[in-house]
Amino acid sequence: MFMNIALIGYGKMGKEIEQIALSRGHKITLIVDAHNATTYTVEELKKADVAIEFSTPDSALGNIYKCFEAGVPIVVGTTGWLDKLDEVKKKCADKKQTLFYTSNYSIGVNLFFKLNQQLAKLMNGYKEYDVHMEEIHHVHKLDAPSGTAISLANQVIQYVDEKKKWVNATTTDKNELGIVSKRLDEVPGTHTVTYASSIDEISITHIAHSRKGFALGAVVAAEWVRDRKGVFGMEQLMALPAEALA
Repeated sequence: MFMNIALIGYGKMGKEIEQIALSRGHKITLIVDAHNATTYTVEELKKADVAIEFSTPDSALGNIYKCFEAGVPIVVGTTGWLDKLDEVKKKCADKKQTLFYTSNYSIGVNLFFKLNQQLAKLMNGYKEYDVHMEEIHHVHKLDAPSGTAISLANQVIQYVDEKKKWVNATTTDKNELGIVSKRLDEVPGTHTVTYASSIDEISITHIAHSRKGFALGAVVAAEWVRDRKGVFGMEQLMALPAEALA
């Protein structure tokens, strides 16, 4: 179904989203970048059927609320603002608006999330293994650890009884899950979860080769959420038939 899309954030991800949206028959009616980030209007937003937001942690909240004011469903890919998520969800409900948020729009990453949950459940009974994580992203990424790493860590904490919290560092505290964050060149994103003992190690890794997977997931989310009201995430999208996600 054809859509008019407002693209909020026009960096490398925004440009990738634009190409995929156009290839799927949609139209970009508004581009918000550094030149108009503080001046674009609610009236401009109202010309869109849905907005896709990949901006910066500092501007994400304002962009979300402006879309609520315009009555335009918004798909958010920006991370680093999650301390405000409960507030945003409440405002979304109060105003009867639409928010789709996930820490990662890649279909592969969301399959990886499911694998991470299953492995954590299996490893919980084997106390000789200690779990730690590593995430690698491009040097332009502003937040650390990544939103995806935080999602993975929270899954581990949910199922591994010994772990009570994550820290963005190496740690010897058995109750802490250490996350090492690296920022290298133009790496799109690599996440590794490792369970190590004195005898052996078990690791699972997701490596993104490009931004295309993230961009495709965001556009598919926009197509799905266009005529819905409420707060949604990848759990609902992943329930679709596999062919709908291609």
